[in-house]
Amino acid sequence: MTRKAYSFVRTFPREPAREFTMDRHYLLCASAGALRLEARGQAWLLPPARAALIAAGTTIQVSVPQPATTASVLFDPGFVPAPPAPLTVFDLSPLARALVTECGAWGEGDEPLPAYAETLFTALAAVSRRLAEQPSPVVVPAGRSPELRRALRLTEQRLGSDISFEDVAAQVGLAPRSLARRFEDETGMTWRAVLRRMRVLRAIEELAAGDAPITQIAFTVGYTSLSAFNAAFRQLTARTPTEYRASFRP
Repeated sequence: MTRKAYSFVRTFPREPAREFTMDRHYLLCASAGALRLEARGQAWLLPPARAALIAAGTTIQVSVPQPATTASVLFDPGFVPAPPAPLTVFDLSPLARALVTECGAWGEGDEPLPAYAETLFTALAAVSRRLAEQPSPVVVPAGRSPELRRALRLTEQRLGSDISFEDVAAQVGLAPRSLARRFEDETGMTWRAVLRRMRVLRAIEELAAGDAPITQIAFTVGYTSLSAFNAAFRQLTARTPTEYRASFRP
C-alpha cells in the first residue's frame, strides 16, 4: 500500500514540452531554474521560491527552458481535500518552505507514515490551499484556435526584436482586425497586453538563470528603456526585478 503522501527531489535537464497526468494532488516547488506549465488554455512560469498546486487528474504540459531542480509532494485524494483549482501557481511562504523541507524525510514507500509525518503533510496541504487563494499574476494565455496559438508562438519567438502586430497578423494569415478579435475572444486581452506579459515572463526566466545585469535582461526581452521595463515588471508582479530575484533565495 503506497503512502498517503510522500516527497521527492528531482533535477531536470532542458526539455521540450511533454504531457502528463497525476492520480494524486501534486505540489511542485521550484528551488533552482524554471519550469513552464500549461493547462486549460493558460501558461505559467514556475521560478524558484514558487509552487504549483495541481489537482489529481489534471492534464498539464511541462517544459524546462533551463535546467531546474524541484521538490515535489504528492497527496492521496482521500488524504487531503482537493485543491481550489485544477492548477494554481503561487509564492511559497516561509512556513510552506519549512514544511516542504521537513516532509522531504518521507519518500515513496509501502510503510505507513508515522503520526508526526501525517501531521506535517496535512499542515502542508492546508497551507498550500490557503496560498493558492492568492495565485501568481504571471500567467499568459495559451490560446485555443490554431491561428491564435501560432500568433502567440511567433510573438514569443521575437520578444527581443522590433515586432509589430501587423507583421504577426500577416504571418498567421489573418487581417489585423480579425486577429485582434481572436485575442479578445480567446484571451480577454489585447495583443499588446499579452506581449508585455510574455516579456515579463521571459525576464523572470533570465533572472532565475543567473546573475545577468537587470539592464541586459531588459534589452534581451525587448525593452529599450530600463524605466519602462521596471514599470511593466512592477505592474505585473508588484516588485522590481531586483526584488523579484532576491525572493528566489530563502
